[in-house]
Amino acid sequence: MIQNNKFLIFGFALSLLFFSCDKKRVFDEYREIDGSWHKKQKVTFSFEQKDTIQDYNMFVNIRNNNDYPYNNLFLIVSMLQPDGVTKVDTLEYQMANPDGTLMGEGFSDVKESKLWYKENTKFPKTGKYVVSIQQAVRESGKVPGVEQLQGVSEVGFRIEKTN
Repeated sequence: MIQNNKFLIFGFALSLLFFSCDKKRVFDEYREIDGSWHKKQKVTFSFEQKDTIQDYNMFVNIRNNNDYPYNNLFLIVSMLQPDGVTKVDTLEYQMANPDGTLMGEGFSDVKESKLWYKENTKFPKTGKYVVSIQQAVRESGKVPGVEQLQGVSEVGFRIEKTN
């Protein structure tokens, strides 16, 4: 009985350590991509925002593997605000080094890239926000976008306090 309590206390203390280390995190969620990311598939996140004074940093998180065939990634990110206004950004990120190895963090063939979306920004209104992320990758010299983007396993969205 005492042994079980020690493991329970140790597990609780360990979980507190992991959760308390990320004090800047306000929102952090992922959506799984099933094998390939279709160009019309929007990955959507919604959250309630109550603070219009604090500055925040926002990130798009991408988990990809060696099946990812390009050195960059184009995204269309839209944010629907509580007042009905939608802000749309087209973003480009470098995903591979010149030698073709994937950038990002990770020890296996899966790499996680934390990509800047908005820096030191305030939310203009309180209420529900909806962020939609869509891939917009195109091959060089071709007008139509890549129908199925291989190698992306998860797409995430993260909000952090700036201080």
